[in-house]
Amino acid sequence: MIDLLLATHNEHKITEYRSLLAGLPYRVASLSEQGITMKAPESGATFEENAIEKARIYAPLSRLPTLAEDSGLEVEALGGEPGVLSARYAGENASDADRVRFLLDRMKDIPLEKRRARFRCVIALIWPGNGLEVFNGECRGVIAFEPRGSLGFGYDPVFFLPEFGKTMAEVSAETKNQISHRASAVRKARQFLERRATEGILR
Repeated sequence: MIDLLLATHNEHKITEYRSLLAGLPYRVASLSEQGITMKAPESGATFEENAIEKARIYAPLSRLPTLAEDSGLEVEALGGEPGVLSARYAGENASDADRVRFLLDRMKDIPLEKRRARFRCVIALIWPGNGLEVFNGECRGVIAFEPRGSLGFGYDPVFFLPEFGKTMAEVSAETKNQISHRASAVRKARQFLERRATEGILR
């Protein structure tokens, strides 16, 4: 078993990825465990650009196979906002609750039938000196009129899943790890990692 660096400082994401990648011959290592404190700039115009940028920054710093992602919320009625600005939508130091309030305020006059949205996730997986792979995932839903649930993070409390009759913050971690945008992208990355492991290529 070798270390696979997860290029995030977000503890919620680290927990999710350790669950989603369980059973592989890789141990998900965090930036803090590798003594890496710098924060990648995320200056790209798309989720893919940001994911690749982070992977290319952190892989040589750690000298480990590195998995980086960029993910966020796209709301149809807002022209795709907040998009790549999801984490900074209400300001650099805003909390999850601040971002949710800001989003709901922007959407206060938008009727239910026009509140369609999707979560998107793009994963970049890189081996230093040995190539780059990119995987995409998405989850579609509707922006609720008020937050519900306490099991998720970010915009989960207002991302309503019609097929479940619940927000993403009301479904269990097990369900989320089956249906989320991150789960969708990770399934593809996991298949790639499993294939490499089967071929005896762990690094």
